[in-house]
Amino acid sequence: MADQLSYLFSTRTSKDLAEKIAQYYGKELGKINFQEFSDGEFEPVLDESVRGGRVFLIGSTFPPADNLLELLLMIDAAKRASAKSITVVLPYFGLARQDRKDQPRAPIGAKLVANLLTAAGATRVMTMDLHADQIQGFFEIPVDHLYASTIFVDYIRDLNLEDLTIASPDMGGAKRAKNYAGHLGAEVVIAYKERKKANVVEEMFLIGDVEGKNVILIDDMIDTAGTLCKAAEILIEKGAKSVRAMATHGVLSGKAYDNIENSKLLEVIVTDSIPVKNNLSTKIKVLSCAPLFADVMKMVHEHQSISSKFVI
Repeated sequence: MADQLSYLFSTRTSKDLAEKIAQYYGKELGKINFQEFSDGEFEPVLDESVRGGRVFLIGSTFPPADNLLELLLMIDAAKRASAKSITVVLPYFGLARQDRKDQPRAPIGAKLVANLLTAAGATRVMTMDLHADQIQGFFEIPVDHLYASTIFVDYIRDLNLEDLTIASPDMGGAKRAKNYAGHLGAEVVIAYKERKKANVVEEMFLIGDVEGKNVILIDDMIDTAGTLCKAAEILIEKGAKSVRAMATHGVLSGKAYDNIENSKLLEVIVTDSIPVKNNLSTKIKVLSCAPLFADVMKMVHEHQSISSKFVI
């Protein structure tokens, strides 16, 4: 049983998701007073006592950087208010693509964010589908790394697709695609891509046979959707009957909505880890990750094992 009270708070841009999480959790979101200054500076103040309690701070750290700063200030506020533990719930972990030094004089942004969260006072981090699993090792505090596969696998099964094939849009996602395929009894194909700069795919080649197959592309995020749309085009050219895409985080920047709407993709399924303007494309479907996070938050608060939530 839990030995302390729990409190839930949210950053402003993640409030819609946080309200759903709070509803499934069975508790209302705590109130925060935001004082804003004319130069853009802001100060979040927790509007209730959290002394001795377990605080859950919910907020995805997608751009602008103010979202991360807001979360850091909230962590600091909870620490200075004598919260016993501070669990930072990051449905989307921003800067996760900067997980290594891949060129001279480049930063490792994901490690910097991990340091900032810990320095601010976080005692635990809960996140979903990191761009690279090893980011968990950037922390010296416990990390609960959840997988959207617990949401997506059931959706795929409900589609009842014949001749199902799981595809990875790049070599880096091959393991993820293989794990999905293992749970679904499907085959795997891989798209090999080459790029000369970020968000621009120069060439793409297909490894595997998709003739007469219903293909589902699996990825951790969709940014400009250029890779997914290019992969869908190649899959159709190679004889696929249909192509769908599933990605945990719908970053959807630049011309992503137009790219998806004008692509060969039948539908694109994402979670609500980042707010999605799904009215801009008829092909986008959003599945909520709120029940998953609420369940795991309850388990953590009640000191229960969360291993049942790790499907992939």
